[in-house]
Amino acid sequence: MIETDLAAVLIRAVLGVTMIAHGWNHAFGGGRLPGTARWFESIGIRPGRVHAALATATELGAGALLLLGLLNALAAAAVIGTMAVALVANHLRNGFFIFRPGEGYEYVLMIIVVSAALAALGPGRISLDELAGVELDGAWGLLTAVVLGGGGAALLLVTCWRPASVRAGGAGEGEAADKA
Repeated sequence: MIETDLAAVLIRAVLGVTMIAHGWNHAFGGGRLPGTARWFESIGIRPGRVHAALATATELGAGALLLLGLLNALAAAAVIGTMAVALVANHLRNGFFIFRPGEGYEYVLMIIVVSAALAALGPGRISLDELAGVELDGAWGLLTAVVLGGGGAALLLVTCWRPASVRAGGAGEGEAADKA
């Protein structure tokens, strides 16, 4: 159905461009990759340098895959994973609205849900997945994206995220840094 194919292309395009812009900003905006690494460290994701590089590569790669309609469910999983980490590590505590101090979670939640919906919808017939005969959509596409993206985010958060309250553990700032 051409309407579904056009919808898939439109969603892939806006999501792909958004993720490329996000990754590009991590690498080349403001503080560049070192600034992104410092920011990751400041929210408790360590080592910041490694995670800044991985998040940047993931966002740029997933964005490109989405634009091409290649490995759609896996690209959606990558987006879900990076945005789920952002949701938990930075945005959730700030409330829903993005305009709130510290930026609420509405933006990252919307990206997660759109990515999951795209994994279920599939990339459409105007895609490299279609040309290659890759058929991973519907319930299996959704399940793949949510399990891989959510699982990857959970694994990263459990192993590498130490929010300030956990790092502090009742200790002073200097002692908390020594423990982390």
